[in-house]
Amino acid sequence: MLLRRLCSRTQVDPPKLSWRTTRTLSQAPQERPHGSPFAHRRELRHAKRIVVKLGSAVVTRGDECGLALGRLASIVEQVAVLQNKGREMLIVTSGAVAFGKQRLRHEVLLSQSVRQALHSVHSQLTDMQSVPLLEARACAAAGQSGLMALYEAMFTQYSTCIAQILVTNLDFYDHQKRKNLNSTLQELLRMNIVPIINTNDAVVPPPEPDSDLQGVNVISIKDNDSLAARLAVEMRADLLIVLSDVEGLYNSPPGTDDSKLIDTFYPGDQQSITYGTKSRVGIGGMEAKVTSSIWALQGGTSVVIANGTHPKVTGHVITDIVDGKKVGTFFSETKPAGPTVEQQTETARNMGRKLASLSPEQRREIIYHLADLLVERKEEILSANKMDLELAVSAGQLRSAMLRRLSLSAAKLDSLAAGLRQIATATLDSVGRVLRRTRVAHNLELEQITVPIGVLLVIFEARPDCVPQLSALAIASSNALLLKGGKEAANTIGVLHQITQEALTVHGVREAVQLVSSREEVEDLCRLDKMIDLIIPRGSSRLVRDIQHAAKGIPVLGHSDGICHVYVDAEANVDKAIKIIRDSKCDYPAACNAMETLLIHCDILGTPLFDQIIDMLHAERVKIHAGPELASYMMFSPSRAQSMHTEYGELECCVEVVDSMHEAVQHIHKYGSSHTDVIITENEETAQHFLHQLDSACVFWNASSRFADGYRFGLGAEVGISTARIHARGPVGLEGLLTSKWILRGDGQTTTDFSERGTMKYLHENIDPGQQCQL
Repeated sequence: MLLRRLCSRTQVDPPKLSWRTTRTLSQAPQERPHGSPFAHRRELRHAKRIVVKLGSAVVTRGDECGLALGRLASIVEQVAVLQNKGREMLIVTSGAVAFGKQRLRHEVLLSQSVRQALHSVHSQLTDMQSVPLLEARACAAAGQSGLMALYEAMFTQYSTCIAQILVTNLDFYDHQKRKNLNSTLQELLRMNIVPIINTNDAVVPPPEPDSDLQGVNVISIKDNDSLAARLAVEMRADLLIVLSDVEGLYNSPPGTDDSKLIDTFYPGDQQSITYGTKSRVGIGGMEAKVTSSIWALQGGTSVVIANGTHPKVTGHVITDIVDGKKVGTFFSETKPAGPTVEQQTETARNMGRKLASLSPEQRREIIYHLADLLVERKEEILSANKMDLELAVSAGQLRSAMLRRLSLSAAKLDSLAAGLRQIATATLDSVGRVLRRTRVAHNLELEQITVPIGVLLVIFEARPDCVPQLSALAIASSNALLLKGGKEAANTIGVLHQITQEALTVHGVREAVQLVSSREEVEDLCRLDKMIDLIIPRGSSRLVRDIQHAAKGIPVLGHSDGICHVYVDAEANVDKAIKIIRDSKCDYPAACNAMETLLIHCDILGTPLFDQIIDMLHAERVKIHAGPELASYMMFSPSRAQSMHTEYGELECCVEVVDSMHEAVQHIHKYGSSHTDVIITENEETAQHFLHQLDSACVFWNASSRFADGYRFGLGAEVGISTARIHARGPVGLEGLLTSKWILRGDGQTTTDFSERGTMKYLHENIDPGQQCQL
């Protein structure tokens, strides 16, 4: 009987590619036609032929004599890794002069005559100071072989072969020399060899006049920036990475008060750039880099200028760029029609401050208007949602659970509108509420009041209903809001955002809620730590985990997993147990508050209660996975749970056996996710121990786990459920989007005088102790 109830029909999973097959398919990027550069950063991951230009400041030590070996080693490692993954890597390097300068300095000092060595201390200092003034061509000649020997030794560690190419400007003007150079480089790349190219500084002639920079067919080889650009175009490279000692291109010299890093630079914006001084070493500067980069871009090669000296990013700057991450300044000919996400965030912050200046009644009016528009524009919303559903079904990429989240109905919109009106009512007592008021001294009062957090970024998948919900909560709490929705709900999200902005227009704060519709990667958004104050992910556990991993500098409100447990105690009521388990698992299995593991007291095994629970789960088509303890009770069992730490998100669950309530608590602490956990029992003492010993965000007694919801908690709506230990926890509503600040009101006469007498002594001398308490 037990076997019949537990064992369900065997399900055959679709075949998967083996590791070897997957690796082979993704080993190298596919060839692409050359002629037009990549339009967006994310496309850089498809770059096959890559030129890396190492500036003098990158390879040279701070004293400008000798090389920065650690920095150079990390760059070599990245180039070798990309080469071994099937990319074609070329390096244009500086450093020969610095290496030669170091060598010649020692040679000159060692070759001094005895008479020179006996000179006065003043003469010795004069001689030593003259060493750095050695002619650059001689330094280059002395340092070139040592530089290449160093590269050879480093690349050998990765089983990568290199070859040296020395060029001058004349090599590009002579047709036969150009042809030979191209042929040589092509052959080296074909043999999986990394060419390392440098100008032959020992014999290089003076640079050509600037006039030849006007065309796209010729560029004068003035420095390694122009050399790298010329080679990139000549070799039809997909990407040119220019590493320097600055983060990228700024709108004004780095370090000035108003300077901002330019994420994406468009050639037409060149006039808006103010250049600073040249690099501390080398003969180029940022202006030379920009000029060369634009020339390469016009020749069909994408360009990124980035920092190759920062110790925290040097070890992965090249690979990050090739992965399409937001590093440095990306040069693009394709200018988007709308604002950048940085501009949207700045606009949202300014509008958020204006929103905070509105009266509570005005903010309430905006939310009421939004609720009315949801009802009035119902047909338009549902029509857009129908388009999204049809596209999702035809694509066949969404699971049934995701399709349910994506789907809207008239009843759901009515429910949304009702929830928004609840939020509107709570608006009157949210921002500016006094939490504490203390009289610190005579005519000196201290207040703690609620204030908005600032700029919120909400990233969600197939949940278009997030738009009005979160917009209303942001308006009520005076927070600016950035919304990044999944492409599967693009039509519905667009209409709902348009309606939201229409409601905000009532009091002139239309831009307080922004929709990020650009091709920004989630990881790139998470890097805006100086502009975004809180990230709220709404979606799968994988989405939440990815965001928590990516957002290294921004707090994330959410839960990475929703592994909720229901524990059936030995003294559980049969009817209550059946009803609670059915609702917890079967009402909406895709929800984060759905039951994933059912814990059964061992005394229940073999009883009618156990049989009824299993029969009910089978009737609801729930696939059962046996935990290790349950499997040990029987000779045959259903499929073993691969992990006790699994969020199924479907009509599946794990069933496990425990010996006591205390063992149930220990199991949940070990395998749970601190989301929502339930005990079913008629023993009040057992229940109280469970409620107080378990440290999950939500702990229920004789109630479904599905009650862990903002609406059911009376919050009106929720931004999500948090399992964090600080700030908001559990279902997070309006209160969770507020923080506080302190306001001190004085008369200008009272001073602290803490340095001489101390705080408490000062307070006791000046005011009645009874007046120090909260007023």
